[in-house]
Amino acid sequence: MASSIGVVTSVSAPSSFSCKATNRISSLKPFSLSLQRKSFPSLRLRSLRVSCVARPETVDKVCEIVRKQLALPADSAVTGESKFSTLGADSLDTVEIVMGLEEAFDISVEEESAQTIATVQDAADLIEKLCESKA
Repeated sequence: MASSIGVVTSVSAPSSFSCKATNRISSLKPFSLSLQRKSFPSLRLRSLRVSCVARPETVDKVCEIVRKQLALPADSAVTGESKFSTLGADSLDTVEIVMGLEEAFDISVEEESAQTIATVQDAADLIEKLCESKA
């Protein structure tokens, strides 16, 4: 599932609309925003989903760093969907992975954000978000 990199802070809608946002938003969790039609039958907009997936080269680089930090063979199956825990990482390993990512991508990951990283894809999405905000 794709991860979110943006947060909707406010929504403006005509008073005839009911606006309901699923509040499962943490730094990289998917979320959706639904508008329910009331008095405009021709309006077909039902929901809006915001998501972003990291570039393949970022995911590949994160895979390499994870392999290195966990001392996994070069041919081991590490993909975007790979969970750190499934690869054998404990909490200390995860901290070391995050430190390796910070060094490799010249970023700084806050503790709250680091705690939300469970997969290679989560890490890659966070990296792209942080690199984008640096630019």
